[in-house]
Amino acid sequence: MLAGLLFAIHDADDQPDRLAATLPFGGLTLIEYQARLLIAAGAAQIILVVSRPTSELLGAISRIGRRGVAVDAVRSAAEAAEKLHPLARVLMIADGLVTTEGVVADLAGEGGDALLVIPEADAPAGFERVGGQRAWAGVARLEPGRIAEVARLPRDYDMQSTLIRVAAQARAAHVELPIAALRDGHGIEHHAGSLDRRSRTVLAASVAGRRGWFDRYVLAPVARWTLPMLVDRKVPGEGVAAAGGVLGTLGLVGIGFGFAATGLIAVLLATMTLALGATLGDLRDQPRLVIAERVAAVAMPLAAILLFGWAVRAATYDGAPLSTAITLAVLAALGERAIPSASRRAWWGSPSAHLVVVAVSALLRVPMLGLAVAGVYAAMTLADAIERLRRQP
Repeated sequence: MLAGLLFAIHDADDQPDRLAATLPFGGLTLIEYQARLLIAAGAAQIILVVSRPTSELLGAISRIGRRGVAVDAVRSAAEAAEKLHPLARVLMIADGLVTTEGVVADLAGEGGDALLVIPEADAPAGFERVGGQRAWAGVARLEPGRIAEVARLPRDYDMQSTLIRVAAQARAAHVELPIAALRDGHGIEHHAGSLDRRSRTVLAASVAGRRGWFDRYVLAPVARWTLPMLVDRKVPGEGVAAAGGVLGTLGLVGIGFGFAATGLIAVLLATMTLALGATLGDLRDQPRLVIAERVAAVAMPLAAILLFGWAVRAATYDGAPLSTAITLAVLAALGERAIPSASRRAWWGSPSAHLVVVAVSALLRVPMLGLAVAGVYAAMTLADAIERLRRQP
């Protein structure tokens, strides 16, 4: 069993009457975002160490509980030790830490004490030194006994810092933080203005980190510009989903009426809109909307490819484009079904990536070549994914 440990202790630097953990972050609060990372990593219980029960914190605790996990607010290590299951692995996130799902997932597996670290020379402000010219980077996996050890110490000790010291003295394993994570916004933040800027980077990185090259090099730059604007203006997730649906429908109609290149590009834009909407829905706790948008983001490119193959067949009186499009769609669908997002390699294809290949071929007026290249790409992706699965124990 995995349990999460979060902190709401420090006040915001620029808002002394407000806890840093309750500062706005992507349409919710920072501590809710941290809890979402823990839940995505498999946490079934979350313990919040709080200094005082503010109205913002109580609201955040209530919303975290709606995600289907047990949530307990405590004031000391002794209370935390009482709430923890004796066999639980504890995944701790520092007060005010901003990071991504991938970073947290790296420490969520089985094993003993482990600290996420970074070379001391590269450590931003707020990272605590742990010896060996390393600084703690804000995430730790702890055995429940560490919390019991801290509970036996005087209560005026800082619980977070003391847990790190105890784990370091117990020779906790060091897990290096990728330097790229710092570029993706990883860091400890207690200032509202700086947190807003950091949240923009992290939200874009979270989109890029879920998939392959399409999300990293096409969707992520768009997300970096549009997501903060959508969050700031409180655009509803339903509105984004509707916009994506309308745009995709118009694109499919355009393909059917002979405007293949324009229609394919419209469907591609619709797919990106739906992916952004799914990210917003995930942040705002709208699971049904998220599922619907993610399914549509996969189904719509495949429908466009099939319709494009049919349109080329109708124009050329040749059955090869349609049969190739059907083969491509089947291979791409099987790949999406078989490949977990967390283990997707950067070069692997996706329905959106295949749609890019087909759209470029339509613009260059070589439709059959594009369908064939995308089909081979889909086959290579699926074959490599199957081989990777076979090598797993």
